[in-house]
Amino acid sequence: MAGTRVDGRVERGNQTRRLVLRRTMDIASVEGLEGLSLGRIAGELGLSKSGVFALFGSKEELQLATVRAAGAVFAKTVVVPVQEQPPGVGRLLALCAHWLRYSRERVFPGGCFFYGAAAEFASRSGPVHDAVAAAHRDWAAYVQQTAEEARTAGELRPETDPAGLAFELIALLEHANLLSLLHGSQDAYDLAATAVVTRLRAAAADPGSVPDALPG
Repeated sequence: MAGTRVDGRVERGNQTRRLVLRRTMDIASVEGLEGLSLGRIAGELGLSKSGVFALFGSKEELQLATVRAAGAVFAKTVVVPVQEQPPGVGRLLALCAHWLRYSRERVFPGGCFFYGAAAEFASRSGPVHDAVAAAHRDWAAYVQQTAEEARTAGELRPETDPAGLAFELIALLEHANLLSLLHGSQDAYDLAATAVVTRLRAAAADPGSVPDALPG
């Protein structure tokens, strides 16, 4: 019975933690990570401030937990869906399509969580900066790795620079996100999708194998 009571408390704590992080991710994507505070979250969700403090301990830990939670959402939405596809241009196309859908469909209400967090913390220092920078590096490295695998599979021309290609693709995706947020331009996503296809067709060993549009 004691174990059951302990397990029940742990599960309630986990549920509260998930509830808090869902709200903090939404707030931070619109207002920035500095918009978070233990008191604000407690008040908005009808929780005790001491209870939220017991879960996170400080504003900085709340920010770090929010970054980690956003990373898990991003991975589930963008990265995991393409991992069963064989290495090649098709996987690169699908990866870009999922990223554009992630921004367009507002998985986070402020667009790409990490685009906003990177702008907010780029010139700062400390653990939150480091966590955001690590997430940014991991994403860029994954796109580069996906390009390298496509080249190894013979679907990109041998002289293709995977790092340079990854840089260009990410720039196209992030610019579409920016224009959508700043100007309410949904056309930006279509322009980015067309540009991604054009760039990958230019890099492909067999340009004719690249479809005219990103996968649905």
